[in-house]
Amino acid sequence: MLSRILALFLALCLALALPAAAQEPQAPNYDAWNKQADQAEQILETGQANAARLQAIRTEVVKWRDQFKSQDGVNATRIATLKDQIAALGAPPAEGQTETDDVAARRKELNEQMAELQAPGLKAVEAYGRADGIIAQIDQAIRTQQTYALIQRTSSPLNPANWAPAMTEAAKVATSIYTESRGRWVANGGMKGIAGGGLPFVIGFLLMAVLLLTRGRKWIDSLPGRLAARFGDRSRAAALFAVSLGQIAIPFIGVILATGALYATDLFGEWGEPLLFSIPAAGLSYYGGVWLARRLYPEEGSGVVLPLPLTEKLRAQARFRATMLALSLAMHQLVARTVLPLAGFNSEGDKEIGTVPERLSNASAGVWHFMLILLGAFYLFNLCNILRRMKGPENAPTPYRVPVVALLGRLGRLVAVGAPIGAALGYVTAANAVLWATVLTLALVGLLIILQDFIADLYRLAVGGDDSVRESLIPGLIGFALVLISLPFFALIWGARNNDLSEAWSKVQQGVSLGGVTLSPMGILTFLLVFGLGYSGTRFVQGAFRNTILPKTHMDTGGQNAVVSIIGYIGIGLASMLAVTSAGIDLTSLAFVAGALSVGIGFGMQQVVSNFVSGIILLVERPVAVGDWIEVGGKQGVVKKMAVRATQIQTFDRNEIIVPNSDLITQPVTNWTRGNLTGRIIVPVGVAYGTDTRRVEEILREIAEDQPTVMINPAPAVLFRSFGADSLNFEIRAMLSDINGGVGVTSEINHAIAKRFAEEGIEIPYAQRDVWIRNPEALVKAEKALASGETGADEAPSKPEPAPEVPEKRRPIQPDEAPESDGGADDGDADGER
Repeated sequence: MLSRILALFLALCLALALPAAAQEPQAPNYDAWNKQADQAEQILETGQANAARLQAIRTEVVKWRDQFKSQDGVNATRIATLKDQIAALGAPPAEGQTETDDVAARRKELNEQMAELQAPGLKAVEAYGRADGIIAQIDQAIRTQQTYALIQRTSSPLNPANWAPAMTEAAKVATSIYTESRGRWVANGGMKGIAGGGLPFVIGFLLMAVLLLTRGRKWIDSLPGRLAARFGDRSRAAALFAVSLGQIAIPFIGVILATGALYATDLFGEWGEPLLFSIPAAGLSYYGGVWLARRLYPEEGSGVVLPLPLTEKLRAQARFRATMLALSLAMHQLVARTVLPLAGFNSEGDKEIGTVPERLSNASAGVWHFMLILLGAFYLFNLCNILRRMKGPENAPTPYRVPVVALLGRLGRLVAVGAPIGAALGYVTAANAVLWATVLTLALVGLLIILQDFIADLYRLAVGGDDSVRESLIPGLIGFALVLISLPFFALIWGARNNDLSEAWSKVQQGVSLGGVTLSPMGILTFLLVFGLGYSGTRFVQGAFRNTILPKTHMDTGGQNAVVSIIGYIGIGLASMLAVTSAGIDLTSLAFVAGALSVGIGFGMQQVVSNFVSGIILLVERPVAVGDWIEVGGKQGVVKKMAVRATQIQTFDRNEIIVPNSDLITQPVTNWTRGNLTGRIIVPVGVAYGTDTRRVEEILREIAEDQPTVMINPAPAVLFRSFGADSLNFEIRAMLSDINGGVGVTSEINHAIAKRFAEEGIEIPYAQRDVWIRNPEALVKAEKALASGETGADEAPSKPEPAPEVPEKRRPIQPDEAPESDGGADDGDADGER
């Protein structure tokens, strides 16, 4: 059994390898190509070909261009080998110099081989350019014809002279369809003909269609109430969305069955078949529009999260108007594009080639188109009138969809007013194109909103959590990707052809040249893939070193963090270089630009570069590491993180300080815990004059030695520092085994000092000040006057007495203390403070 599996596996590998090995592109027939290219260019010069003829020519030229493109890599391996061989011979001799005959002969031989191998590729490049030019000319000619068809002006539908012919010709179309069907009924033998061709099949399909169209939607509408109790809060929204899709699928299946049954009767010919075949598209437009209206503007209690911030009243109005707008679009597809096309042009704007019988004249068709335009413009205007006034919640950020939809509402009102005016002036085709393209644009935007909400519900279901999970990053990125994917659909709505999109994609695949660097989707995808793999591998290696390898070494925490950081920088650098190389991006053309920018970088980003270089130095030299207690720039804290540009420090107030790495290199930095945790504390204390200093020294030493973290070697020291103005100043200097607890030890020592000094009767003095009064005799005189009740109001003093100074209440003035002379006053009064 195992041998059979191995044989099957080898056979599969050979089957996959053989086509790849034999995949040698055949050389195109350049003679046939030149002949067809000459014919195509001659037809383009005459300008007489219609759109169908031009499209056929374009299809053939595209096939030729694909053949030429397949020749891009022909002989690539051999050419690369020859280039290496030529390079091995050295640089060609300069002018006036010679080289040996053997080397010259070998160089000539290799160059001839190189020219021979490059010839097919160069010929293919030349043919590719010619084919590309022909395709561009054909596209331009087709766009020109479409533009002429779009701006074609017919008789005004407001002209009463066109009304009677419009009714007559419409009745003629209806009569023709009836006559054709009746004639085919008679020719086929009536019911017998249908019975012979499968009457049960027709009746069965019709019954199923009637059942699905009448009862299907009611059954789907009843499901949410039944399923609401079976699903939790997280899964209910996604389940309701999946169930709601039945509101489109069930009726649309019924429409398909009904159309198939009618087609099986063989009663419709060239008059009736266009009408019959337009029914599925019209049904999809109507039921899809109804579904969009119910999802965008849900009813109260439907369980649907509101996609747009509208009140219940406004949602009901918008829901009705969107439904009627969907009905108008379905009528346009059912009638205007099949039964009443503008004479001479089909729905794509291309000239008819006689496959469809002529129905109405341009004037009569304009009348019926005008009525449909009025109907659609009326409901579009009313719907956009609601959307344009939409605003986001007052106490929360406004979702980006709100201003987008409001802008579309304002633009839609302009279209709703301009389209009927343009149709009334005779530009019916242009009015149709703009009006219904606007309607489809609103529908596509609404679909994107609904899909984004559905993705958010799925993400919440996958990861769990509350409603806030719906606003996370992943659903937002997926929603943005949906918007990018929808861009081709917007282009198709506004008149782009499939050929235009395929041509644009072909140009994108070739790459866009920016500053000499060619960027292509595959190159960008390769870059992202390789860089992502390299980044993931780097993170894996960092985790292995951080959690498994480095903890088993004798390296401290700071050193381990430094090693992990350096591994990260090296890994990301290598991943970037490998990604650039794998994507085929040639950066040599940017050397000149990089040289020019280096001057600007040197001046404008010198601080950034300085911080980066300083960060590398810090990681290599490690004067500071994570977990160190440092002081820089007057700020102290613990290093929490060291990055390339800056270092994050957490202060003891729990504040985060971001210090540029250059400051840690150029400024003085105090590292309290680098190398070891030992450190010294200094506790100052003062005692009153007259205290026994030896006793104070003994007490302070005992207090210091009693602290458990104070080191015995070196022993704590007590120093008698100075005779202060108010006290005798001492200091305790002690080494701690862990300086991180220095503040707590200082506090405990101060508590012990206060207790022991109180027990020993040692006084810790307050600051003392002597206050001298300049004129005490004035105070004595004023005191006597107040005691005797004399106010002195009737006497005018010959000389005003100065106001007495209020003494500072620090210490009572002793009567036996004589004032000291200030040495500078002539009157001998004392002045000053001590």
